[in-house]
Amino acid sequence: MSDSEAVPPPGCPAHGGRIPLYGPEFAANPQEYYEYMRLYGPTAPVELAPGVEATLVTDYAAALRLLQDSNTFRKDARRWRDLNEGRISPDSPVLPLLAYRPNCMFSDGAEHLRLRQAVTDTLAKVNPRRLSDSTRKISDYLIAQFSGRGSVDLMNDYAKQLPLFVFNELFGCPAEIGDRVLFGITGIFDGVKAEQANQVLAEAVTELVAIKRRKPENDVTSWLMQHPNQLTDEEMAQQLVLLLGAGGEPERNLIGNTLHLLFTDDHYTTNGLLDKAIEDTLWEAPPMSNYAPHYAASDIEFAGQKVRAGDLMVVSFAAANSSPALAEARQAGGDRAHLAWSAGPHACPSKEPARLIATTAIENLLNRLPDIQLAVPEDSLTWRPGPFNRALASLPARFTPIPAAPGARPQVAAVQPRPMPAHTPVSAPAGYDAAARKPAEPVGVWSSFLSWLKR
Repeated sequence: MSDSEAVPPPGCPAHGGRIPLYGPEFAANPQEYYEYMRLYGPTAPVELAPGVEATLVTDYAAALRLLQDSNTFRKDARRWRDLNEGRISPDSPVLPLLAYRPNCMFSDGAEHLRLRQAVTDTLAKVNPRRLSDSTRKISDYLIAQFSGRGSVDLMNDYAKQLPLFVFNELFGCPAEIGDRVLFGITGIFDGVKAEQANQVLAEAVTELVAIKRRKPENDVTSWLMQHPNQLTDEEMAQQLVLLLGAGGEPERNLIGNTLHLLFTDDHYTTNGLLDKAIEDTLWEAPPMSNYAPHYAASDIEFAGQKVRAGDLMVVSFAAANSSPALAEARQAGGDRAHLAWSAGPHACPSKEPARLIATTAIENLLNRLPDIQLAVPEDSLTWRPGPFNRALASLPARFTPIPAAPGARPQVAAVQPRPMPAHTPVSAPAGYDAAARKPAEPVGVWSSFLSWLKR
């Protein structure tokens, strides 16, 4: 690549070095970075966090090849050479999303098939009507918290909380466990005290598994536990971490990014094109813009570049979706050829439920607050830094306040979960009876929601 080919984006190394994907400059204008990366070819050298190097696949055809070739590229993060050789800091903010866990996303071969089948069979039992009703009920609760004010931050007071509430209910989380699940998932993806948040989440799901072993119910956790593939308690806990995390953060961003599109392009709202708005969001602002970590099984040449065994390879769904070669296919009607849900054997197993949650959440919001609109100039919005997500930091909106109806349930102030101590254990000690432990006093948003339901 010659000096005359392009000027690097702000914050990007001028020559040779790795391109950082974690600063505010990248978050503000990732497409400018992707255009620059294409000058390297189908892949580019990047840095996901300080000291965490990876190869980013930016070309659509190359991304498909990697995602579909499970012999050449493996998912088991125990192959990650840089981690094994001590070059990754144990407190790196991206480690909780990249380090090995015994779940279907980080496994290969027969083990992947066994765990994946248990997950897909379990998710197939989720009734769409129940999911829609649950989403609408939770949406009503969240809207009730701000409908009388006339203003709201839709990212932090709606899009961020709604998916986690939905999954807490589907997975049968009791109040105190649900509060810690919200705290853990939020901390991992926000990169704030990520190691502590990871510990909190691990303990919460371990306790949830213990409770459902004692008393299974009509929920996703119990169904997964009863699957013929007979997952161990550790496997159960790790699948729950995966499902709760994969269900929370991408759904939050899908709702937020679609609302952003609706607020800034009235073509969609004028013509009632919510489904189209969601699909265009998946194309142009996929909720997880760069992820799908893979590791080369051996030294190979891939897309014209030498790759060593154990190298971390990451797929840029956002860059692949905007590949120039794909524009013609999209215009020709291939509207769902995007990679927002990934592809191959590790493609998202719950894309239809995810669409349903987003559609219901946005429809209910617009029906309840029909004049809601962006409260600030679009160019004043900021995007959360991070290599993996495409997400607004906030989405301020305003609307005509709705007075509380006579006899309506009183609003319950949303309380942030109480931070857990740093020494919280990752798993329950031997003989620990989680179900018999006295529950803590309700302190978090999930506890508040359950209290609201009982009024």
